[in-house]
Amino acid sequence: MQRRHFLHLSTAAGLAGLAAVPAARAERELTPLKFTLDFRISGQVAPFFVALAKGYYKDEGLAPSFDVGSGSVAAITRVASGAYDMGFGDLSALMEFQSTQGAAARVQAVYQYYNRAPFAIIGRKDRGIGPDFKSLAGKRIAAAAVESTRRAWPMVAQHAGMKADAFEWITTDFSQRDNVIVRGDVDGATYFHDSALSLFQRMAPAQLSVLVFADAGLSLYGNAILASTELTSKKPELVKAFLRATNRGLQETLADPVAAMAHVKQREPMLDEKVEVQRFGITAKYVVTADTRQHGLGAMRPELLKAQLDEVTRTFALKNPPRPEAVFNPAFLPAAAERIVKA
Repeated sequence: MQRRHFLHLSTAAGLAGLAAVPAARAERELTPLKFTLDFRISGQVAPFFVALAKGYYKDEGLAPSFDVGSGSVAAITRVASGAYDMGFGDLSALMEFQSTQGAAARVQAVYQYYNRAPFAIIGRKDRGIGPDFKSLAGKRIAAAAVESTRRAWPMVAQHAGMKADAFEWITTDFSQRDNVIVRGDVDGATYFHDSALSLFQRMAPAQLSVLVFADAGLSLYGNAILASTELTSKKPELVKAFLRATNRGLQETLADPVAAMAHVKQREPMLDEKVEVQRFGITAKYVVTADTRQHGLGAMRPELLKAQLDEVTRTFALKNPPRPEAVFNPAFLPAAAERIVKA
């Protein structure tokens, strides 16, 4: 009996050991990916952290790391330089970058996150800024030195019948925009609409005018998920895997933002989950539009992509505008059925 018992234990232990080897190997074989965000971690980018926390990237054999960024323009150069495999950056800025860099650009969009760019200038009503863009004339508007909302202003100015230099730019750091508005150092500032929640907490929204660029008739795709062309050409399955997992995270965030923010807070414990739910409520309005509901998350309509490229080319006098297919490559998108908006 003792010998039989010993053999039983030995066999069980051996089988357990064999089972453990593939599990350990699978853990070791997860492929790392370096991803740069455009800015700090908040509810705006919750889908990435939902997918991370719930193991969707792991299910796809990936181990991505997410780093904070210094703007949606800087994210493009980070990926193009090879410092990051993938990133989160502005589509119009990508067009400009590809125009100047040509074949050396080495980065393209693979999943359109913001179906409409959430660009806005937010100004104080007591400084004379009202609902009309023309009220900005002669004002002092704060913006970071290099950022997508500031770069897009000349396009808005054309649609609004204004000169691009109708007001004075005051260059400041992203982190100081709220302060300079509250103190009255400037009359307004550029924002991603969903980034302005911190300002709304310090000044009553009724005291502020929110001038959304899209309201001027400007139709722009905003931040997209970017990938290095080295990754897309040499390891396309990794790009597809990352997008499948992220798409799952986005669908779940849209369906239950409250639950999603708990996962964001795991990464940034100082965040207020209720505030971030409100923030994503604004984000969702730019992610899910009538166009998204018709064509699915992550996609672009070719005619709108071309129209945006034409507008950027005309406004910034691009000498070597990129081809639309170089800007956005839809080959890596999840299946259409997975991208239908369910929330």
